[in-house]
Amino acid sequence: MRWVAGASGVALAIGIASIGFELGAVNAAAATAVGGEHQQSSATTATAKPADFQDISLAAQQAAPGLVDINADLGLQGAGSAGTGIVLTSDGKVLTNNHVVEGATDLSVTDIGTGQTYRATVLGYDRSEDVALLQLSGASDLPTAKIGNSGSVAVGDRVAGIGNAGGVGGAPSVSPGRVTALNQDITASDDAAGSAEQLHGLVQVAANIRPGDSGGALIDTAGEVIGMDTAASTGYRFQGLGSGGGVGFAIPIQQALSIAHDIETGQASGTVHIGPTALLGAAVSDGQGAGAVVRQVVAGTPAEQLGLAPGDVITTVNGRGIDSPTALTAAMDTSHPGDPVTVQWTDAYGQTRQGRASLIAGPVG
Repeated sequence: MRWVAGASGVALAIGIASIGFELGAVNAAAATAVGGEHQQSSATTATAKPADFQDISLAAQQAAPGLVDINADLGLQGAGSAGTGIVLTSDGKVLTNNHVVEGATDLSVTDIGTGQTYRATVLGYDRSEDVALLQLSGASDLPTAKIGNSGSVAVGDRVAGIGNAGGVGGAPSVSPGRVTALNQDITASDDAAGSAEQLHGLVQVAANIRPGDSGGALIDTAGEVIGMDTAASTGYRFQGLGSGGGVGFAIPIQQALSIAHDIETGQASGTVHIGPTALLGAAVSDGQGAGAVVRQVVAGTPAEQLGLAPGDVITTVNGRGIDSPTALTAAMDTSHPGDPVTVQWTDAYGQTRQGRASLIAGPVG
């Protein structure tokens, strides 16, 4: 879960792509986020009484079989992550957040409806929209989520976020609340990697969405999925637990499904990546506009083959200018394992160098 917006509208956020607080990950991503022009102050958020949400809790029980728990091994980081997914098809196509599976070298997915655990592959992802589509290996006859209409959602609607809160697995947690705003824009930055992303058009809710709920369902009183939980507030993470306290954000389900359709049908674009991720093998940080500064080179990767070393500054990839880690990530998202790559960089002595290598398969995203 990406943590966003506290009482002032600005807060420190922690990307649960590595759930450091739960699973001992050493690379949990720190992020800040700011609400968009439609942002409502948390002071206007009403605290709902538990009795108001008996029906939404029953709806959550009906919706639970259409979810999965996701556990990812972040092999190169020596860490683990956990999150939630929404089952779209009986043969195991699962919708989740990109940040749930980003960096994964192995994925284990447990279906709530059947209790069965499957290995999973990532069919594709859209980093800019924080959406990924998974395929469970050997899955069949899975209960699927009941999809609602996010276009009919209105401020004041009763909703609940359900998912794998805390990454503990088992019966999904239920966080009831109300819709407090629509069309929200947030910006989340990963201070560890020096990258940032903007998410648009989100549904804001007064509900205690928690780490591990990422990729889970935001449901209405009919138990229909109207959004995919993706971010929440640090300022309210422990207020009104289970009774609507907190500020959460969800991607409208039709918005997420449109991206999933592009992935399923192989429609790659400037933001949609189809298939395995290509790996260069250089961990980088922000060069303050000068490029992406190499912090570490992974042994046996194209980066090592090229001769990149810590302190070098990557400036172009295949002729495309690189002025930040985000730009490098965007360039890599257009590539696939086996593709040739030409990299230009400035070494520690200020000399411009260039090399060519073939990319290899790497962790997701």
